[in-house]
Amino acid sequence: MTEGVVNEELRCMCGSGQLGHGIPREAFERGVALKPHFIGADMGSTDIGPYYLGAGLPDGHEAVIRRDLEMFLLAGRRLNVPLLLGSAGSAGGEPHLQLTLRILYDIARQHRLSFKLAIIHAEVGAEYVLRKLRAGKVTPCGPVPELTEATVRRATRMVGQMGMEPFIAALAAGADVIIAGRACDAAVFAAYPVFRGADKGLAMHLGKIIECSSLSAEPGGRDAIMGYLRNDHFVLESMNPMRRCTATSVAAHSLYEQPNPYEVVEPGGRLDMNKAVYKTLDDRRASVSGSVWEPNPTYTIKIEGVEKIGYRYFSLGAMRCPIAVRQTPEILGAVEAMVADLLRGDFDPADYRLKFRPYGWNGAMGEGEPAPGHSNEVMVVTDVVARTPEIAQAVCSVARYNLLHYFYPGILATGGNLAVPFVPSDVSGGEVYEFSVYHLVEVDDPLELFPMELVEIREGARHG
Repeated sequence: MTEGVVNEELRCMCGSGQLGHGIPREAFERGVALKPHFIGADMGSTDIGPYYLGAGLPDGHEAVIRRDLEMFLLAGRRLNVPLLLGSAGSAGGEPHLQLTLRILYDIARQHRLSFKLAIIHAEVGAEYVLRKLRAGKVTPCGPVPELTEATVRRATRMVGQMGMEPFIAALAAGADVIIAGRACDAAVFAAYPVFRGADKGLAMHLGKIIECSSLSAEPGGRDAIMGYLRNDHFVLESMNPMRRCTATSVAAHSLYEQPNPYEVVEPGGRLDMNKAVYKTLDDRRASVSGSVWEPNPTYTIKIEGVEKIGYRYFSLGAMRCPIAVRQTPEILGAVEAMVADLLRGDFDPADYRLKFRPYGWNGAMGEGEPAPGHSNEVMVVTDVVARTPEIAQAVCSVARYNLLHYFYPGILATGGNLAVPFVPSDVSGGEVYEFSVYHLVEVDDPLELFPMELVEIREGARHG
């Protein structure tokens, strides 16, 4: 097919904004009945934080992941259309990819399915990043520090965020099902249209919108959505008849997760939406046209890496006394100082971090809260991160107890002023990670970080 020309309408279906958290079945089946040319889903994000990448675990229960993946796989095989899944297992590292594949293989065995599977790996080794760093081909992605060799070596796990090219290579190899590690959300949905010759600007804009399923509708939701891609525009329709895609709702989605509503920067280029035109077509559908893809002279891949910084314990407690609530910042500051004094000499301050998070006061925004106010009650999260779980538990216990029995000015009671809803009061939050690598790497080939395997599944059994 000629580049930039779609000789037929391509029906592009997103079945889930993040597979593994439950898919509304009725809307999904309504989309399947329209016979899409492919079905796609994203499975991960950095929104979930660094923990899952570091721990090698999914953000979701395996039973729900299986339920969602089974819906996808059976629908794709029933229609005999490609199934594309990106950021497998939530974070897209090797353990996440293998977990997703194990579930996939089990579903294939149960239903005796046959298909050609492409597996695209995304985990990146330290030596590769170090070579690029020494060659001067690594730059920060946003306001983060310059990368150092020490930071790379301390990283627990690193992944590259692939663009559409690895998916296109898998489609060209005849894959029926593509399970990929960490991937750009829009790339999952733009790959098939571009493979079929669609305009990259329209395909990427379509992908950017539908990767969130029906979030671009009014009211927004998690139901499946269909994008009808034509030669010079695309049309959006939620598969839930209660949701309406309008010019306003779709255009507003350009603000979602973007510092600039007129552009989206992706691997290999930039989506320019300055001249995009949004139209409401009827009571449920909207169209988009005018999006332009501008390739970059240098192809870069974002590397995401995490470092383990300790272990967490936390405790919950609510303050309801109006005298205490009015003094929330002062009380928490005083208790923090009291804990430090009590532990001095036995616990190294460098080994732990105590932070009180007062929800109902300014727990969400912290010092960035523009208008702190007063409420009837405040939920205080006692959050401790320490070098060992034992230190974290000890500090959390001391902090929670002294907050419970702190004698603040004007106190009228002596029996404790913190309502603790659960026992045990101090709960393990497990390992704690932080993003330490969030940098762009110049590559010579968009595929060089993403090796692909092809596997034949015949009546549920693996071959090759």
